[in-house]
Amino acid sequence: MNSVEAIGSSASSQSSAVSGLTSDQFFQLIFTELSNQDPLEPNDTNALLEQIANIRSIQSDDDLSNRLTELVGQNELASGAGLIGKLVSGLSETRQRVSGVVQSVSKTDEGVVLNLGGGTRVPMADVDQVLKDQQDDAESDGGGS
Repeated sequence: MNSVEAIGSSASSQSSAVSGLTSDQFFQLIFTELSNQDPLEPNDTNALLEQIANIRSIQSDDDLSNRLTELVGQNELASGAGLIGKLVSGLSETRQRVSGVVQSVSKTDEGVVLNLGGGTRVPMADVDQVLKDQQDDAESDGGGS
């Protein structure tokens, strides 16, 4: 292997090592580098600006990911609330096939859970069918004037 190939191989392994760092680890690495540099011969400012841009990019990605996770959770809770009073079918928390009318909705660490009559709980992700509720049927059968 010649020296050019060795340098390219080293740069790609360093790049993958840096991309595996968390933002906190990356911050700590940058601050350690800054505190240990020689004040009479500082590092290249372009390299420092690039590192700061990388820090901001990582932090921005983390913030966006957290906000999207929150938004998905809120959307799932709202969707579950829209099923209150509806007849649903799916797999319970104990992985049994169940159906029943949704009485309430709970948000747990594992996600949104529908609470059916009789105490059965169905994770929102395991609902496979939603049917009309009895009230909708009664209104369509006898509600015409």
